[in-house]
Amino acid sequence: MKPCRRMRQDLSDLPDWMRKKKCPHKSKYLSGRRILPRKITGQESLEELIENAFLAYNAARLREGCRLFTEKMLADDVTVGMSLAGALTPAGLGPSTIVPLLEAGFIDWMVATGANLYHDLHFAFNLPLYVGSPLVDDTDLRKNDVVRIYDIFLGYTDCLMETDKILRTILVQPEFQKEMGTCEFYHHLGKYADAGEKQTGLAGVSILAAAYRAGVPLFTSSPGDSTIGMDIAGLEIEGNKLKINPSLDVNETTSLVLHAKRSGGKSAAFLVGGGSPKNFLLQTEPQIQEVLLIREFGHDYFFQITDARPDTGGLSGATPHEAVSWGKVDPERLPDAIVCYLDSTVALPIVAHYALARRKPRKLKRLYYQRERLMEKLVAEYFSHNLRKMVGKTDQLKKYLKKI
Repeated sequence: MKPCRRMRQDLSDLPDWMRKKKCPHKSKYLSGRRILPRKITGQESLEELIENAFLAYNAARLREGCRLFTEKMLADDVTVGMSLAGALTPAGLGPSTIVPLLEAGFIDWMVATGANLYHDLHFAFNLPLYVGSPLVDDTDLRKNDVVRIYDIFLGYTDCLMETDKILRTILVQPEFQKEMGTCEFYHHLGKYADAGEKQTGLAGVSILAAAYRAGVPLFTSSPGDSTIGMDIAGLEIEGNKLKINPSLDVNETTSLVLHAKRSGGKSAAFLVGGGSPKNFLLQTEPQIQEVLLIREFGHDYFFQITDARPDTGGLSGATPHEAVSWGKVDPERLPDAIVCYLDSTVALPIVAHYALARRKPRKLKRLYYQRERLMEKLVAEYFSHNLRKMVGKTDQLKKYLKKI
């Protein structure tokens, strides 16, 4: 007798109430993939391992996130915005992960903490960081001119202060002597980071340089909250004319998202960590709907990697379901909203590998060079929805009428 493929329970053995119970949705709930993975052999590629063994809990969320990013968010008509929080560039995620994504056209615009972009400059100018240990005497590190970022060591004088010295030399150049947003600021700074790479021979190690080459707009939501902001403030005391205007960034990021929608495409939010960058990226939709009073529905795709929790108030911008109530995420797109509660230094390289292995590079959108045109379109649509506000504003009205 051949063994049965699957043992079936004799329903006659069940209690009467159980046999007569109606379960109209049971087949729907049990329609998912069966959990019966193949044995790991050590011969699998990383993406094969993800598909075969990442079946539940945050491993499953990471697999779902990999597939969402690769199969939907990287479609040609999707504009991908990435937020970056946490000390990721000191850990080397710029050269290993983010630069390859930028070069492949997988990130169209980005919001990062100033600290991440400041530490990115160490790589551009070939000022080394080293693998260290968290189990050290920090007082002794201070005596020996060493700074610690958990288990990363860098020299105080020959890395930090040298970076500041180079940066201040750059910030007094003519192109910086005016008011600007962080997008324009980082594009100018990226030119020097690109030159630093060429001078040192370390190609492809700097996010700023890669974004400059690819025409990817970079923003910082809190421009004073980093050593870059500190150096700008210090030079202002000396009479330097550079001033950062965050309002320019609010409107420019909003114009990027509105353009993505009005051009017949979609907008995707790829959120690495939380903090101010996450909310700054997501608030583009409330800016469109709540402030500018333009009809819109929210981002189409949402993928976040975070180790924060929503119930403590620490998950900046909260979950995608909560974000629906703010208009940040389109409620019709919630199946395409995934949160993976995992350390970004673990998850992000895995996502990048999966995407680069399974997706061909996209044509670069070079949105930085479209900023002026996209802002004009944003302004035109704003006034078309709010014509009554134009009463008594003759100059603005004339300027608007010329555009339409």
